[in-house]
Amino acid sequence: MQIQSLTHDSAALGRQMNMMIYGHGGVPFLAFPTQDGMCRQFEDFGVIDQIRDFLDDGRIQLFVVDTVDIETWSNAAGDKVWRAQRQEQYFHYIVEQVVPMMREINDQSPIVMGMSMGANHAAITFLRRPDLFRGMLAMSGVYDTDGFFDGYMDSVLYDNSPERFLPNLPLDHPYIDLYNQKQIIFCVGQGAWEDEGVRTLRYLQHVFEEKGIHAWCDFWGYDVNHDWPWWFKQMRYFLPIMLRDID
Repeated sequence: MQIQSLTHDSAALGRQMNMMIYGHGGVPFLAFPTQDGMCRQFEDFGVIDQIRDFLDDGRIQLFVVDTVDIETWSNAAGDKVWRAQRQEQYFHYIVEQVVPMMREINDQSPIVMGMSMGANHAAITFLRRPDLFRGMLAMSGVYDTDGFFDGYMDSVLYDNSPERFLPNLPLDHPYIDLYNQKQIIFCVGQGAWEDEGVRTLRYLQHVFEEKGIHAWCDFWGYDVNHDWPWWFKQMRYFLPIMLRDID
């Protein structure tokens, strides 16, 4: 399998960032690590081994990015205004630098994906810029900023809070048509450590139905925990469906 490591400067973040690329071609996937994770996490935690056949066969190419979660979502003692602005900078880094870099390597519209906090990043990125992506796969996210920011909200954090901005999306907003041309998959288990994920996805499901957005919100069983072995199974389940629909 072809593996590349890229280090580059981010003007938006004012620091060096890293990206790992796995595979030689196929449908590009932009992957966000779990909370505080970095670009080698998918390799270190066994994700690459679990989907090696998709990569070796050239069905997908995986681009895994660094996060700045330790400065934003995890920085509970930090200044909330600064944390929100830092998340906005990260969003701009992804859409203005990472996506163009991906398109230089693989000139297809990517699918964005992630698990846990990575699912939050996937949802924020896709729902704010559906024009850039072919679809989204979000597993076990907690789509509620209140728990991370103690109820704080401002205009910058609002833009990074789908549970806030989606309910206010006008029914004639052009993004709704765009969403419905894409693959939108949310998945969560109902076992250990998934309670908040279930609660917040139930709310998003209600908003999607209200807005006529055709998102697949899939609730797995009560034995399905917030943990890597289940995310491996979910990826193995959803990847063929997403690739089949593309074909």
